Amino acid sequence: MTSQNGTAAVADTWNFEVELASAPATADARAAVLAKPGFGQSFTDHMVLASWTEERGWHGQKVMPYGPLKVSPAAAVLHYAQEIFEGLKAYRHEDGSVWAFRPEMNAARFSRSAQRLALPQVPEQEFLAALRALVTVDEVWVPPAGSGETSLYLRPYMMATEAALSVRPAREVLFGVIASPAGPYFDTGPKPVSIWLSDTSIRATPGGTGAAKCGGNYAASLAAFAEATENGCNQVIYLDAVERRWIEESGSMNVFFVYADGRIATPELSGSILAGVTRDSVLELAADLGYKVEERRISADEWRDGVRTGEIAETFASGTAAVITPIGRVAWSGGNLPIGDHSTAEGVGPVTSSIRAALLDLQYGRTPDPRGWLARLAFPAHFPH
Repeated sequence: MTSQNGTAAVADTWNFEVELASAPATADARAAVLAKPGFGQSFTDHMVLASWTEERGWHGQKVMPYGPLKVSPAAAVLHYAQEIFEGLKAYRHEDGSVWAFRPEMNAARFSRSAQRLALPQVPEQEFLAALRALVTVDEVWVPPAGSGETSLYLRPYMMATEAALSVRPAREVLFGVIASPAGPYFDTGPKPVSIWLSDTSIRATPGGTGAAKCGGNYAASLAAFAEATENGCNQVIYLDAVERRWIEESGSMNVFFVYADGRIATPELSGSILAGVTRDSVLELAADLGYKVEERRISADEWRDGVRTGEIAETFASGTAAVITPIGRVAWSGGNLPIGDHSTAEGVGPVTSSIRAALLDLQYGRTPDPRGWLARLAFPAHFPH
């Protein structure tokens, strides 16, 4: 196991005790959810839990019926927000098998987040074992192949459960994984969304928790999200905390800019930007498609001026939940601009479309996987091995 300060060692293999739900969802109820899954609205029959204490390390790994957690009102997570989470998807392929996309990157980011929040780390092989354990038991909840952009969204999380009001790293922690059938994150599907460019709210600061995936970052974004909604926008893009000039990211997505000369640029990782798994994948897939990709600082003025002159032809956002979502309008307190060519019904630019298709084809197993990015989680018994 690895200690809270990240100094340690090799972990024993986790063995999961399995307790099956006594009253799982009926086949009809499950079919109704899979027919229209939404996002994060319904959950599978089971969940994974494991405990950690300073004395025992990780123990009590189990798959058990999905249900409420019992925590003390004095649990550190409720008072000091000592918690982290991850998000990834399980995809059904045509042969019935179920695969995750680059889950080792989620495991590595989970460890980095744990270190930043003074939580114990979960070794990569155990993180992946927890995903396999849950998906194996709840495999019937993975939407069928050919049902559009559907998947089983997996949410690993960790929180401090010790009942103590001292401000220090907790000595008792809970790790869990839940799963939720998912459709598109935005109601628009692949159609362009509107983005609010905030000049008042800051997502993260240098030296803060911006590069960690922790709930506090998202809670702090909700006021700006409400402001975006009031201005007819779907999401927010934040500027840097120091100069209030450089584009960083959205509250839940990284952002890319497509230039008329074929370049694609995205803000460089600064320590206050979350290193997205989809972001990293887009950089590689775009290069495969022949585009020149750049990671550098991009100002709000460069974006707006580039849209006005046509130098920036497309803008899109990337994330596990949102996949690749075109941005069709940017608005701010002083005005707004449409982005790209809206002459087509979908309003999605050709570069965004080509990268999006390449990513989805890979995730759903429709094209070869030369980099070994896919990891099999389950192979149902009713399909041939």
